[in-house]
Amino acid sequence: MAHLAPASHDRPTSSSSAAFNLASSGSSDAGGGGGGGGDDDDDAPLPFPTALPRSDFLAPDFQPAAYLSALPHRHQTLEDLRSDLRDRSTAISAELLELVNSNYTAFLSLGSELRGGDEKVEGVKVALLGFRRAVEDVKAKVAVRRDETQRLNGELGDVRRDIEQGRKMLEASDRLAALEERLAVDSLPADVGAEWDSDDTDEDDDDDEDEHIQGLVGSSPAKLLQSARECRQITLLEQVLDPQHPFVIKLEERLTRCRNTLLLDLGNAMKEARGAGARGQGRVLRYLEIYRMLDAQAEAVKALQKG
Repeated sequence: MAHLAPASHDRPTSSSSAAFNLASSGSSDAGGGGGGGGDDDDDAPLPFPTALPRSDFLAPDFQPAAYLSALPHRHQTLEDLRSDLRDRSTAISAELLELVNSNYTAFLSLGSELRGGDEKVEGVKVALLGFRRAVEDVKAKVAVRRDETQRLNGELGDVRRDIEQGRKMLEASDRLAALEERLAVDSLPADVGAEWDSDDTDEDDDDDEDEHIQGLVGSSPAKLLQSARECRQITLLEQVLDPQHPFVIKLEERLTRCRNTLLLDLGNAMKEARGAGARGQGRVLRYLEIYRMLDAQAEAVKALQKG
């Protein structure tokens, strides 16, 4: 292979002179004549500074600006100094080129002389593939846990709704039981009902002027109104329950019987109050209000027509 040749320069380097060359000030014919001595002094060679030591540039803390500032003793122009530095750079480049040429074959064979690199690269690839599989496994497990968590949250919501439904069903059942008991008492004959309710004083009895009217034995408006309010509250409570649930269906059947019983008692009391004439007018108006609360306006019209 052909070697690269360093570039040549016509100008000799300043390092060609190792020291200042000074002309001798005393000549052999110094006492013979001054004219001849003057011509010899003019022909004396000019002094040149020594070359910059190469070791100065190899210092670990070498600073170009500081180094140039420390050269005041050199009687040299700036252009000569630049030329000297350029020559020094050219020489270094030539040395570097020579080193490259001498080691070029070894440099080219550097890649083929490397041993064991493929095995290390293959080991790194295997490790990366294993890490990737591990990451994929973790992602798959996280996805499974996420789906399971969502499913469990859905089941928990269903359980909470079922619990709430169960509480409302029990509340509706308890209220229905109390209403059934009240309606059963209200449906008893007058003398038996009076004995049954002797200890049960309605809070509205003291404010109702039409509660105790001589000759009227039907259910009082206050008792029927309280039963109607309870029936309406149970109806509203059942509206938020599942109508297809067997327990709710049973509750609806019980509520329907209570409502029919209440309407029957209300119809009998309305008939009796209308038959009492002027004395029962107050009760008639209150009974009509109970019909409206039960949303039974059609039954109220029938009760008025029968009278």
